[in-house]
Amino acid sequence: MTLRTCVSAEGRFIYGVHRPHFTADNFRETDRLADLGALPDDTRHRNAANFPCGPVHEPAADWVFEVPNAFPFRGTTYIGRTWADARASRPETITLPEAPEISFFEGHPDERAASQAIRNLPRPLQLALAVTSTDARDLCCLAHMACTLCMDENSIHPWGLAYERRSDGRIKAVIADESLFEAVANNRHLPYAYQQAMVLRPGAQGESEIVGEWRRSNPDSHVLEYLRRNSYIPWGHYAANMADVAVRYRIQDLSLQDMIGMRHLYYQRSYTRLANLLDVPSVSGGRALTGDELERLRLEIRAELKRNKKIDFNRTLWGWNFGFDFAPSGYRLHASHQQIHQQFALIPAEVSLATEKGSLPAYACGDQVGDFVKAFRHETGRGFFECYQQAIMENRRMDGNPQGERRLMVFEDDRVMVFVPKAQTSQWELQLMPKIAVGNIVEADTPMRRSLDRAILTAVKVLESMGARMITAIEYSKSIGSDDEDQRLLVAFLPRLPESPGAFSEAQLRWINGHYPEDFALACRRHLPEGKDARQNR
Repeated sequence: MTLRTCVSAEGRFIYGVHRPHFTADNFRETDRLADLGALPDDTRHRNAANFPCGPVHEPAADWVFEVPNAFPFRGTTYIGRTWADARASRPETITLPEAPEISFFEGHPDERAASQAIRNLPRPLQLALAVTSTDARDLCCLAHMACTLCMDENSIHPWGLAYERRSDGRIKAVIADESLFEAVANNRHLPYAYQQAMVLRPGAQGESEIVGEWRRSNPDSHVLEYLRRNSYIPWGHYAANMADVAVRYRIQDLSLQDMIGMRHLYYQRSYTRLANLLDVPSVSGGRALTGDELERLRLEIRAELKRNKKIDFNRTLWGWNFGFDFAPSGYRLHASHQQIHQQFALIPAEVSLATEKGSLPAYACGDQVGDFVKAFRHETGRGFFECYQQAIMENRRMDGNPQGERRLMVFEDDRVMVFVPKAQTSQWELQLMPKIAVGNIVEADTPMRRSLDRAILTAVKVLESMGARMITAIEYSKSIGSDDEDQRLLVAFLPRLPESPGAFSEAQLRWINGHYPEDFALACRRHLPEGKDARQNR
């Protein structure tokens, strides 16, 4: 098979292993021998090992597994055997430590002294304190440095922000330090009154219109849908944000009803927009669609697509950035903002050429999956996802150890599966896909949508339980109206880890990993949320 993928037409994972041995000629001209330090018995430790005589012979360097990604456009994963063997003996170590409690105020005799000390810190240290402090007093001090707050009559609680009219006529909040403001507001230990005044109350972050809302029997779950007109996603996008009365800074605080609400707004917006494009009558505005109305609309869209497959917007976009961090140097480490939220849009089929007549296909990441799936069918005669699912279910352990963990599955029900891909791009990547031919949300009926919602929540809860604090989730979906039953919807969950910055190797799509995927799957299963579904997958 010429396609570069770890999935064979026989439904098996295929990958290589490097067993390096080599000789390096020595062209050094001088020796710079020196003492490096001392051992406990005062013996000098020298750098003689750095200056060998003659060529350097390596008879057997560490093995490295080379695993092509299931999808060629996502590169290749390299797993160092020495690192992975160490993890295999202790899979419980595949975690990140909890963030420590940090208080600047505790080290000072009184609040006045502490506040003045914080104000005198160099700005990089102020940023560091803003993202790491767990003391509300530290954060309140930093909040007052970052912006001008309107305080109540007792000067205790803020009720809003000071605003000013700019020269262009626009009204903007008076913010002295945007980065510090953002860092403080994203810290969940900031008191609720400050969160409300600075970012959570509708309108605090700008004039984006609220065009949808989800509320059901649970009064504690409330989601608002914002329109982002001038978006980095052409033609605008929508954001489903937890409302200011339902504060969710951690995934462990997120309920299944919350997830259903955010996803309901995604389904509702996508279905109603498609209905308008296809001239299918939909529910008028002013209220949310019920689950039954949503399903009836989906079926009408499906029926109309059989008669009219050409629509101007034919791909869905869905994604989720969870978590936030700022480096003291000012580098923003993750693209997120206050409150848990998800983003979605429809992507046009074509984009007009800028300098001449004509058009080209607009980009959607799912199209790359579709192109590969077609190539796989052409070369092998089999559906890729059929082979992928078989390879996952019949997986053999990467290092060949018959006593080691074999399974890649983390969670499953009758309709969907959450699993560890054989070639992880993020070191902690998980993937979600339907077990049947469902390529996008228009093909997903009510039970399938509920399974997707539950599985997404389960995946991110597992990752946060293991210590992940920044996670990106993206959906790869089939174009709407396509008859290709080989392509299935796929969701990738990509945690950002402290020692994986995304640099030289990652820019080449070379993903370096230190554990076997089977051991990571075992570690994930040990962190499944308690409950019936979790017990069934242990």
